[in-house]
Amino acid sequence: MLLDLLNTTPVLDDGQHDVLAEEGPDWLAAHGQPASGDELRALTAARDALQAVVRGQEQPAALAPFVEGVGQRAGVDSTGVTWQLDLPAGRTAAARAVLEWDALRVASPGRLRPCANPDCRLFLLDQSKPNSARWCSMAVCGNRMKARRHYQRTRGGQ
Repeated sequence: MLLDLLNTTPVLDDGQHDVLAEEGPDWLAAHGQPASGDELRALTAARDALQAVVRGQEQPAALAPFVEGVGQRAGVDSTGVTWQLDLPAGRTAAARAVLEWDALRVASPGRLRPCANPDCRLFLLDQSKPNSARWCSMAVCGNRMKARRHYQRTRGGQ
C-alpha cells in the first residue's frame, strides 16, 4: 500500500494529478481500507507528509500525528501469542501507511526513494542488489534522462 500511496500524485501529459482527490474512496476500498471522508482526509495528509519525509524535505517527526493513539494488544490462540493493532478511527489507513514506511525504513534502509528525474513525482522501491536504481521506470524516466544527457553532451560539443 505504501508505494501505491506515495505514487498517487503522478505527472501525466496534462500535468500533475491527485489520484486520491479524483478517486479516493475507490482507492481506499481497493486497498482494503475504510472509505470514509475522515479516512480520506487523514490519508491524504499522511501521503503528503510521507512524500516530504522520503524526499528529505521533512523530518520523520512530521509523521507523529498519524500514529498518535496506535497500540498493540496481545492475545493467545492455538498457535501462540498473537498481536492485534489498535488503530484510531478515522485514520486507520494513514496509521497503516506510516507504520509500513517505518517497517520498510528499518528492514531496508535507503531503498525507498524518489525518482531521480526532477520532472517526475513518483517513488521507487529499489530491489536491486547494489541498491543503485535511480528511476521509477527505466523505460520512461531512465530513458528520458539518458537521452537528455546525451543531447546535452552532443549539443554542447558543437
